[in-house]
Order: sequence, then C-alpha cells, then structure tokens
Amino acid sequence: MTGVKRFFRTYRQFTRSGMQELVAYRANFICFFIGEIMSAFIMYFVWKAVFLSTDSETFMGFTMEDMVVYLFIAFLTGYLTYSDGAFAVGEEIVDGSIAFRMLRPCSFEMCFLFKELGSRIISIAMIFVPIVAGVEVYRFCVTGEVRLDPVCFGFYLLSTAIAYLISFYFNVCYGYIAFFFKNLWGTSLIKETLVGFLSGGTIPLAFLPAGLATVLNFLPFASLAYTPVMIYMGMYPIGEILWRMALQLFWLLVMIGVSKLVWNSAVRHLSIQGG
Repeated sequence: MTGVKRFFRTYRQFTRSGMQELVAYRANFICFFIGEIMSAFIMYFVWKAVFLSTDSETFMGFTMEDMVVYLFIAFLTGYLTYSDGAFAVGEEIVDGSIAFRMLRPCSFEMCFLFKELGSRIISIAMIFVPIVAGVEVYRFCVTGEVRLDPVCFGFYLLSTAIAYLISFYFNVCYGYIAFFFKNLWGTSLIKETLVGFLSGGTIPLAFLPAGLATVLNFLPFASLAYTPVMIYMGMYPIGEILWRMALQLFWLLVMIGVSKLVWNSAVRHLSIQGG
C-alpha cells in the first residue's frame, strides 16, 4: 500500500500540470473541439444523403439511427482515446529537453501518461455528458423509447479506458521513432489517416469487404474505436463483448512490451538536434 501511495504521490503533479496546461490554452481546446464536431456533422449529412439515395431503410445492416449514433459516439471515443504522446516525445527530442527528463528518478512513460490523464479529466467533464445525452435524446425521439443499456454503457466505459491506454502506448512507440528520424510531422499525418481508417473511426469496419473486416477486427486498431462503439450500441452479445475486451487487453500488453523494447533500442541512438 505504501508503494502505491508513493507511486501516485510521485506522478499526481504531472496530472495537475496536464489540467493546468489545458486550462491555460482553453481557446485552442475549444477551437479544436468545434472543428472536430463540425467534421462529425459533415459526415452526418454525407450519410444522410446516402440513405436518402437508397430504397432500403438499412445500409450494410445499419439504419440511419444506427449510423448517427455510430458517428457521434465514434467521434467521442476517438476524442477520449486520442494521445499526443508521439508529438510530445518528438518535440522533446528536437529541443533537447528529453535529456533532462531521462535524468529524473521517475518513469519516462508515466510522466506523459499522467500528464495526459489530467487533460482527459477536463475533456470528459466538458464533452462526455453533453454528447452522450444528445445521442440518447436523438434515439428517444426516433424510437420513442430509452435505448441506453446500462450494462453495455458500463462495458463501453471500461473498453474506452483500455482503448486509451492502447492508443497511448502505440503513440509512445511511434514517438520513439524520433530518436532515429528527428522529425515526425510528415509521417504523423499519414499515421493519423491510417489509424482513423483501420480503427473504424472513419467508416464502420462492417462496411468493408468481409475478409478485410475480419483481419482488421483482430488488429489493435479496431480496439481503439470500433470495439468500444459497437459495445455502446449493443451490437455485441455479452460473450462477444468479453472476447473483444480480452483482445483489447492482449493488445495493451503487447504495446507495453513493444514500448519497452523500442525504448531500450532508441536511447542508444539519442542525439539532440543542435546539441
């Protein structure tokens, strides 16, 4: 118990720092959020046009109601699980501050993790309830009944927490590439686009060819968005939910292990630009 208290006492300052940083740059946060929610509404009108152009009430097994819920819950999940660990690591390598961080008697990864958790606390407080409430009001207006399943919602929250940790360690691993390439800006754009597609954040994986969808469902990217969203929507029975979450835990352990291996290799290639 003493070790646990010491652990949280060590890193809680980083959580506070993350909260203060988000509050200090709140205009940036608000503009980013508005831009993202606008893109979600644009996708809504695109899919509405798709459904209006078909004679069927369903498209690839999704109704328009399902599609609206998927779009906004996928947006929410993507926002909550987003990690800028790759950017943070890359910036510290460029300006040389990583050398000082490596001298501190604390875990390199935990410093970033707890700092991000601070910003996530504020994000959840500001956007989680309004978006979930809006989605459920929409479902009630369309169907005339409350569709939120408390069991699925609880599993969704847990699945989203695991998805965030997978995203964090994946981005940390990616950030370590800066030890070799020194700059990640260009490749980060490619990474974000590919992850958005492979995770189901752009379109549901169920819309892809069956063979490709099956493969992508087993890759770690599906655990970032598709799995939590489908759990929220009640698309999986309990047995499938447990299987999907077990797969998430597997990929989390893999990402943690890979981050350790990449770190041990990367620090041997450390060279500070301009230093």
